[in-house]
Amino acid sequence: MADLAIIGGTGLTTLKNLEITRREVMRTPYGEPSGPLLHGKLCHQDVIFIPRHGRGHTIPPHMVNYRANIWALRDAGVRSVIAVAAVGGIHEDMQPGRLAIPDQIIDYTWSRKHTYFESELSEVTHIDFTRPYSEKIRNLLISSARELDLQAVEDGVYAATQGPRLETAAEIDRLERDGCNIVGMTGMPEAALARELGLDYAHCAVIANRAAGRGTGTISMEEIEENLASGMEHVRRLLETAIPILEYD
Repeated sequence: MADLAIIGGTGLTTLKNLEITRREVMRTPYGEPSGPLLHGKLCHQDVIFIPRHGRGHTIPPHMVNYRANIWALRDAGVRSVIAVAAVGGIHEDMQPGRLAIPDQIIDYTWSRKHTYFESELSEVTHIDFTRPYSEKIRNLLISSARELDLQAVEDGVYAATQGPRLETAAEIDRLERDGCNIVGMTGMPEAALARELGLDYAHCAVIANRAAGRGTGTISMEEIEENLASGMEHVRRLLETAIPILEYD
């Protein structure tokens, strides 16, 4: 049974070097996940992989069934999750192609199914979300990035926006005033749902472009894809270093 899951975002719909042993179609009380769970081995360790946007990258951020994805992983025995996603860089040090391991998140999304605790409750349930990411997983990613000399940004505030459109320059100015360093569309409610189910969850963000108003000209998909190609290669190296040394309680 795999204790670790990797959720792939834009640019990581398949996981190179994952030796797939079986595909598992899951049903959950919250509908169907983004796709079958891919069970396999990576660096001789059992892992489960699921592409957040579907194998063909057809599910937009606001339509991802986050509850089904996280529930399916928990039901499959997962205890730790490394979530990979493409983001825009707001601060100057958040340059395209670089990795970031955020330690905080601000949720600007709306209308998404964001909790499991909404009906048939014996009592109202609140979770502590002071530190939204698992420090154990974050430290593992940070130490592995240092070992590889990837020069990853080791903290930061992730702004989770609704999408699927990119932000305006004025919106990015607002996010920066709020203290955000990077901006993406899939960080929430995924992180909170993982916390509700007791999973260790951390984020590995790949900076795909300078955020609106922070670069020159318009943001193009060609630019994003080019930056993701190099960034995702860093992610693969990071995972191959981190996974073999992940320890479970």
